[in-house]
Amino acid sequence: MSKFCGLILLATLPLSVFLSTQAQVAQVADQPVYETRARHAPDGIGKFYLGREIARVMGHEGAAWLERQERVATELPEQVVRNLRLRPTDAVADVGAGTGYFTFRLSPVVPQGQVYAVDIQPEMLALVEQRKRERKADNVTTVLGTETDTKLPAESVDVALLVDAYHEFSYPREMMLSIVKSLKPGGRVVLIEYRGEDPTVPIKQLHKMTVAQARKEMDAAGLMWKELKDFLPMQHFMVFARPARP
Repeated sequence: MSKFCGLILLATLPLSVFLSTQAQVAQVADQPVYETRARHAPDGIGKFYLGREIARVMGHEGAAWLERQERVATELPEQVVRNLRLRPTDAVADVGAGTGYFTFRLSPVVPQGQVYAVDIQPEMLALVEQRKRERKADNVTTVLGTETDTKLPAESVDVALLVDAYHEFSYPREMMLSIVKSLKPGGRVVLIEYRGEDPTVPIKQLHKMTVAQARKEMDAAGLMWKELKDFLPMQHFMVFARPARP
């Protein structure tokens, strides 16, 4: 994404946040956003963002993994949805929706609202469309994004939910700027990732994130830290927000 396009995205933020983020952009203007190094992990792509190696994307061939029965016990999806504190009229983006594991848990909670199921793999969205028809979930809309753009409408989303997906974004900076653009002023990003600080969590290191790293990367997109909810057995439930207009 060009610097010009990046500034267009940032211009949707309040002036104080825009100036702060613009200063960060200027500070690194002469430096590449990403680094490329020899891969140090077989599940990484050798590309680094703010010191973190980006994990390899799980393809649609792994769809069954997303629907594994043990997720109910280990990831507590019903509690996740409750803790989003959604209103019936909210618009929610399930970014990295995959098979729609969370999409169809969100849909009945916002009966007068909208759920955007966003993914970059058409095969995943085909599965979501099939389930949408079976469940008659008319408030679900599938959105085929790209590696750099969610393709969500500007200022249309109350809450963006990213479950075990962000660490695989090939272009995390561009994607988060796209998500920020899609949020209504005061809208929230809920980032759920396996705890990178905990070596006992049985997930490969590149598929985990620390709170400190997540805060650094969300701050770079102009998002404000709100809270950390500590109810998941192995994951962080981190909440960020786009600043409201003065």
